[in-house]
Amino acid sequence: MAVTDRTGRHRRVRDSPLRAMAGRITWGLGDQAVSSVSNFFVGVYVARSLGAAAFGVFTLAWVTYGVVLGFSRGLATDPLSVRFSGVATGLWRGAVARSSGTALLVGAATGVVSALTGLVIGGTVGAAFIALGVVLPGLMLQDSWRFAFFAAGQGRKAFVNDMVWNVALVPALLLAMPHGSVVAFLLAWGLSAAVAGAYGYWQTRMTPAWRGTGSWIREHRDLGSRFLAENVLVAGSGQLRMYGLGAIAGLADVGAVRGSQLLLGPFMAVLIGLSLVTVSEAARVVRERPHRLRLFALLLGGGQAAAAVVWGLALIVLLPESAGRYLLGDVWPSAAALILPATLAVAAASFTTGSSSALRALGAAGRGLRAEVVTFAGYVGGGLAGAAMGGAVGSSWGTAAGSALGAAARWLELEFCLRESAPTSEEMRTA
Repeated sequence: MAVTDRTGRHRRVRDSPLRAMAGRITWGLGDQAVSSVSNFFVGVYVARSLGAAAFGVFTLAWVTYGVVLGFSRGLATDPLSVRFSGVATGLWRGAVARSSGTALLVGAATGVVSALTGLVIGGTVGAAFIALGVVLPGLMLQDSWRFAFFAAGQGRKAFVNDMVWNVALVPALLLAMPHGSVVAFLLAWGLSAAVAGAYGYWQTRMTPAWRGTGSWIREHRDLGSRFLAENVLVAGSGQLRMYGLGAIAGLADVGAVRGSQLLLGPFMAVLIGLSLVTVSEAARVVRERPHRLRLFALLLGGGQAAAAVVWGLALIVLLPESAGRYLLGDVWPSAAALILPATLAVAAASFTTGSSSALRALGAAGRGLRAEVVTFAGYVGGGLAGAAMGGAVGSSWGTAAGSALGAAARWLELEFCLRESAPTSEEMRTA
């Protein structure tokens, strides 16, 4: 920022930490908004064009992708965000090369497993898993570039990378539409992400160092193993809930739940967009103003939870039925009944983002993992018990209760961690 001193000369001063943080968060929100456009558009088109059952198949592939994403982030990009946010460029480049290589290798390995699983399952579901296996490497690489840019405070580059994904998605969808199948849309979505992943190489002038995967995992195994377990529990809870709901109530109920999630998509874009930068920002707070970490977490989580409730109520009160039917087609009637419990579940999950970011920034991966075990048990147990009693509606209320239980557990773990790390009165007298 330029200012004029008393002599009339212009000089530059550094932005305040709050202004700099606001800028980074703004880029995180903008980036996720762009990223969510592709996910929302593909989901809505599948729901409208192929019906509830096909949308259920698409959802099974989608939640499986979420598990792989959690696996990749736990091993590759979460340690990067905690330990290499705001560091010197040389350190950042070396870490990013190995982190992106790890993400690419995770995508390739899980892609093979997904494709083999699809061959065994067969049918429409099996074909969807084969298509998912093809696109997983590109999806993991593209995601790793995003986290690398945010760790360096270069959110603009992540935004541009996701714009490239969306631009590539347009012709890919045009080619997929005549086929009218889940496989065609999965390939269009995933291969366009691979284009953005390749563009990340041009942006960074770095080749993913997949041979550095072993050393990367060993050096960060204290964080990576626990972040991996935590992420897989987060994504796996959604996967098990959807698989179980499909087995208990049918694929149409799975499609209904995914439809309600799509209606909350714009707010989820905000939630996920903030998650791209909150760990890096919390790590900066720990280094520069550790006494403000609790306030940072409370404002972050509380603000998001309040916004989630406002968005959900707006959907219930203001969204016309005609608009809902236009977006979701035959999925709309069953999805509309799930908006309230889905909103409460998202609000509870939003409240945990502050405490989760703070725990990760403190390197308290063990505490975060313990809290996630509680969340997993509540979410999956509540979701499946509810499905047995009331199909999609019962499952949605059960997961809302499980999410609230998980939020309480995570905040308790943060309080315990902050008390342990606070200086004693004797330490304060001798400081």
